[in-house]
This record gives sequence, structure tokens and C-alpha cells, in this order.
Amino acid sequence: MGILSKIFTWWDGATVGTSLFSSMNGEHVGTDAQGNKYYRSTKRKTATGLDQRWVIYDGANDASRVPAEWHGWLHHSYDELPESHLSPPRIWEVDYSPNATGTPGAYRPAGALERGGKRARATGDYESWTPEG
Repeated sequence: MGILSKIFTWWDGATVGTSLFSSMNGEHVGTDAQGNKYYRSTKRKTATGLDQRWVIYDGANDASRVPAEWHGWLHHSYDELPESHLSPPRIWEVDYSPNATGTPGAYRPAGALERGGKRARATGDYESWTPEG
């Protein structure tokens, strides 16, 4: 199923067409810690005259997997590669965790159907607005 999935699916990495386009029209400029590869165009420009930039994910296509420094480069916030913009890691920074939306690990507030659908009773501190006049 390997080659067929590369021909027909886009959600789990690059298709054959994307890989071919990237090798013919792009220059590989870097790879982040998660294995995502970043490219810039060698032949084409955007309507504003900027070079095109794109990412090929290593695994599932999830935009939350692009680190902040590469996001800035992709969106032309700066022209230099992110290595020149990296600050030393802070003690409070945590490693990447995937977007949990739609999975059993997603956040479910009190009152959500998945948590029994029961909410705490209102405390009476709410006062409805009524127009004056």
C-alpha cells in the first residue's frame, strides 16, 4: 500500500506530485526537530514578488506541528533561516504535543456530553441585561 498511498493521499506526508514538484522547483533549506522539511522556490515568485515557501510534513499534515521560528520564516516575517533567530530554550518550555481535537485526549469541559452532560447549578451571581427606556 506504500506507493499507492503516496499517489492518492495528501494527509500523511507528501504525495508523489508534491515530492516531484519540490525536487524540480524548490531548494531544501532546512529540517526542524520533528523531521518536517522546508523549501523555497527557485523559479517561481508570489504575486508580491516574494519567493514561495512551503513545508513537507514528516507524517500527518498538521499545521500545529510547525515550530514558531519556522512559521515566521514560512510567512516572510524574516528572510534569514530560523537558526539565526533561535533563542536559548527557557526552563518553562515544554516539548511539542500534537493537537488533540477529535481524539479521546481532547479537552472536555464540565457539562460536555462525553463527561455525562451534567453541569454545576448556577450560583445566582448572573444578572440578565434588560434595555433601559
